[in-house]
Amino acid sequence: MTDLLTRRFDTLGPYSPLFYDRPLEFVRAEGVWLTDAHGDRYLDGYNNVPHVGHAHPRVVAAIAEQAATLNIHTRYLNDRVVDYAERLLATFDDALDRIVFTNSGSESNDLAFRIATQHSGASGILISDFSYHGHTQALARVTTGLRAHEGLGPHVRTLRIPDLDGADVDGPAGAQPEDAVLDAALREVDEAIASLQAAGFGVAAVLFDSLFSTEGLNRVPEGYVRGLAERVRRAGGLVIADEVQSGFGRTGRSFWGHRNHGIVPDLMTMGKPMGNGHPLGGVALPAALLDEFGPRNMYFNTFGGNPVSAAAGLAVLDVLADERLVERAQENGRAIRAALAQLGAEHPWIGVPKGDGLFFGVEVYDRPAADAGARPDPARTKAVVEAMRDRRVLVSRIGRHDSVLKMRPPLAIEAPEVDLVLATLADALAHSD
Repeated sequence: MTDLLTRRFDTLGPYSPLFYDRPLEFVRAEGVWLTDAHGDRYLDGYNNVPHVGHAHPRVVAAIAEQAATLNIHTRYLNDRVVDYAERLLATFDDALDRIVFTNSGSESNDLAFRIATQHSGASGILISDFSYHGHTQALARVTTGLRAHEGLGPHVRTLRIPDLDGADVDGPAGAQPEDAVLDAALREVDEAIASLQAAGFGVAAVLFDSLFSTEGLNRVPEGYVRGLAERVRRAGGLVIADEVQSGFGRTGRSFWGHRNHGIVPDLMTMGKPMGNGHPLGGVALPAALLDEFGPRNMYFNTFGGNPVSAAAGLAVLDVLADERLVERAQENGRAIRAALAQLGAEHPWIGVPKGDGLFFGVEVYDRPAADAGARPDPARTKAVVEAMRDRRVLVSRIGRHDSVLKMRPPLAIEAPEVDLVLATLADALAHSD
C-alpha cells in the first residue's frame, strides 16, 4: 500500500483526494461488493456511479459486444445510438423531446449554460451557496461547495437552500414554521434576481440538484422549487435540473428527481449513472431550444453518443426495468427511513432521516439534536464514517459542515444488504456514544 501511494503521488500528484485515513486498494467488484488487495470484501454504501451494480454482467456484455463490433462517433449514422435516444426520451416529460449526448455530467452542465446564455441573452446564474456541478472553467466559477481557485464569478448570485430539518435553521432544527421558511427563501431569490438585473447581467439560468445532496440532503419547503422556477422564468432565464445524483430512479418515488418537486425543467442534465460507470452524459431539452442553439453552433462530441456508450446506456435501462430497481429503491427507502428514525431515538445526537430512496443519511450533532444549542459535529461524523470503514461498510459525509452521513449505494442493493448497512451503522453509532 505504501509503495502504491508513493507511485500515485509521484505520477498523479498528491492533490486528488482519497477516502478514509487508511486508503483502500480495490481489485474487483460485483453488485454492491468491493474486494480489496488482501481479499477482504466491503459493502459499497456510497457509490452511485455503478448505478445498477458493479460489473453488472448485462452491462459488461453489452459494452464488450458492441466494442468488438463497431465504435464510431455521431457524425456517422448508427441505429444503436438512435435506439438509445428513443428509449431515454420515453422516460422524460413530453416537453423534453430532444437529447444531446456528452461524455460527463460536467460537460452536460457546461453545454446547458451555453444554451441558456444564448437563449436568454443574459449571463447571470443562480446557484446554491454550497454546491458542486462539475469541473469546467464555467462551472468552477459557480462552484461553492469545493475549493476552486477561479472563485465565484461576478455574474453569479448564491442562494441559501432552506432545510426544514437542518442545523442552519435558526434555533432547534425544524423550529420555524414551514411557511415562514418558504417566504424567507423566496425573498432571497427575488433579491438575487434583482441584484443580477441591477448589475446588468440579467438572468440566464438557475442550476440545481433536486436532492440538494452536496448541501446535505436538505428538505425544502413544499413549493420552494416551483417558486424558484417561476421567478427565474419570469426574469427570462431557464431552469436547469442536474439529475446526476437524483436521476434514473435514485429517489424511488420518481424516475427523475425534479418530478418530486412538481416541475418540468427547461434543460435536464445527466452523467455518471447513465452508463453504470462507462463515460456517458447528456442534456435533455425541448426541440425549440435545440433548433435555436443548433444553427448557430456546430456542436459535436467524439465520445458522446457513440455506439459503445449507447449499448451501455441501453443495458442500464433494461436492468432498471427487468430487476425492478426503481421500485426496490422505494421499498428499501421506506425501510431505511424507519430504521434511521429508530436509531435517532436510541442516539439523540443524530438528527431525523434525510434524503430520499437510496440516497439517505442523518446529521450528526455535538449534543442531542433537539437541544437549542446543538451544533453540527464534523469530527464525530468523520469518526462514524471511519468506524464503518473498519467494519467493512463504505459511506461518506456531506453538507457545509461535513456533518451529514452520506449513504448512496448502487440500486442493486438487496434487502439483506440494506439490513447489514443499518446494523453496521447502529454498531458504529453505539461505539461513538
